[in-house]
Amino acid sequence: MQLNPWALSGIATVAVLTFYLGHRSSRFANSTHDFLVARRTVRSRRNAAAISGEYLSAASFLGIAGIILKDGADGLWFPIGFTAGYLALMLFVAAPLRRSGAYTLPDFLEARLGSVVLRRCGTFFVVFIGILYMVPQLQGAGLALTTVLNVPGWVGAVTVTVLVGVNVIAGGMRAITVVQAFQYWLKLFAIALPAFVLCAVFLAGGKPGPAGSLGSPAPPVFAEQTTVDIRTDVAFEVGTLTQVRIEHPGDAAPHEEIWVQGSTQELPQGTRVWFTAGTPVPTVSDAAVTNADWLHPGSEGLRDLLQTYSLIFATFLGTMGLPHVLVRFYTNPDGRAARRTTVHVLLLLGLFYLFPTILGALSRMYVPELLVTGQTDAAVLRLPSAMVPGVAGQVLGAVVLAGAFAAFLSTSSGLLVSLAGVVSTDLSKGRVLDFRIAAGVVGLVPLALALLLRPNDLSLSVGMSFALAASTFSPLLLLGVWWRGLTWPGAMAGMIIGGGLVLGALAVDLVSRFTGGWAPWFADQPALITVPVAFAVTILVSLATPNGKPADVNGVMLRLHAPDRLGFMRDRAVARFGQAEERTRMGRGRHRK
Repeated sequence: MQLNPWALSGIATVAVLTFYLGHRSSRFANSTHDFLVARRTVRSRRNAAAISGEYLSAASFLGIAGIILKDGADGLWFPIGFTAGYLALMLFVAAPLRRSGAYTLPDFLEARLGSVVLRRCGTFFVVFIGILYMVPQLQGAGLALTTVLNVPGWVGAVTVTVLVGVNVIAGGMRAITVVQAFQYWLKLFAIALPAFVLCAVFLAGGKPGPAGSLGSPAPPVFAEQTTVDIRTDVAFEVGTLTQVRIEHPGDAAPHEEIWVQGSTQELPQGTRVWFTAGTPVPTVSDAAVTNADWLHPGSEGLRDLLQTYSLIFATFLGTMGLPHVLVRFYTNPDGRAARRTTVHVLLLLGLFYLFPTILGALSRMYVPELLVTGQTDAAVLRLPSAMVPGVAGQVLGAVVLAGAFAAFLSTSSGLLVSLAGVVSTDLSKGRVLDFRIAAGVVGLVPLALALLLRPNDLSLSVGMSFALAASTFSPLLLLGVWWRGLTWPGAMAGMIIGGGLVLGALAVDLVSRFTGGWAPWFADQPALITVPVAFAVTILVSLATPNGKPADVNGVMLRLHAPDRLGFMRDRAVARFGQAEERTRMGRGRHRK
């Protein structure tokens, strides 16, 4: 593959702008309040753009189109769930969480239930979820740069880690707020422009794509003789008798093979396969084979139905447990601004998710060979050149790559800030120097994991992070905000049981993937079981341990729910970090020096 200079220019532009905005904003960051909560003076509209910017991760920018290409109608639940999670956040958690005056999620746990032991347990899960969520961002960066620039996979992961680390260490939350708000609008442009142009090309053509019509029940076909290079170990289903020319790793020359209908072919990395024109496209083993199955949700019966409900549980409740999402609500001036911010986020996310869905459908007609390689997450990167040959396609591809690169940067920035904030305040004194050291150390862990672990479907791996967040923090937040009877033993028991079940399912699923795929459905999507169990354990243990309630529970609940104008809200750590000087600096809620 030749180097695309347009793509290289797009990445360089995003990198330079990210560094410039971060450097410009970091000049005003000099206190713990700046690094942890941006001095609590971020306007709701800017905060909404920043939240959307960091929330639209690699899973959203690349993974949604990839999962639509592979699973069709079943994949639509991902964007719906990702967006609907903010509805639950707005209705139940956003304003009380800000009124608590906390700086981090463990800080909220201690403020509500008065237990240092519970705070330490919460810190462990925040760090674990943050790292688990950050790994696919770095792997996605490697995939994007490898697909378009033909460079080794580690280049993208290292580049993102360095850029993010520089901005976070220099200015913390104060610096990345402006960067993430800019990156949301960049991502929206980068996904909307190709969607409009490619839809116009499709409609102007007046005929289905070369792989066939989506309305045809048959599987897509190769429009011309196609050579497919397998870049990761893959297993796929063969829908019809297929003759191929194939060269396995170590073969001296290619040879002919015939794959029988209904067989499963396992091909190692480095295999090259030649398909003749008109051959139906085989699909990876867990994907919809025919277009008829692709168009209808739940085509595999009860298993698909249960997985869908489990996915809805995980995304709807998991959003409120993600550390990089919650930490942004601490930057609002008050609880009312936090709720208004969430409404804006719903609008911004709903607008964005229209476009990767469209691109995913077009991908099935124009780049079906990705169904063989298993690299369906590269669909939005390959689609422009497949539909618009020449310089115009390269320019569109560069725009998409620039948006994808912004997605890796913004989400990784938010995760690194939240992790550094938790580590620096819980494991050290919480000074600015401690924050910077924590950011440098914590950033290296997901980088090492991203280089060591095998890349998987981005949406699916991020989906497991949502399941873990939903099974640990959502019972604790919902019951902590709305139920006086919650005790710290109950909260900790629910968090450990719920989180332990998800980690057990993750281990079973990983073993199953390497030994034949024997695991049941809930190993892949466990939230339908683990979330109710976590709620039940939390409630039952709380009822059995009434002495675990804090003595000032009535005062805490009053502070969480009283209107802002009554003045009950106050910072949790004024004695530790000093006064944030909010009123004199924020003017009308503006983010000022």
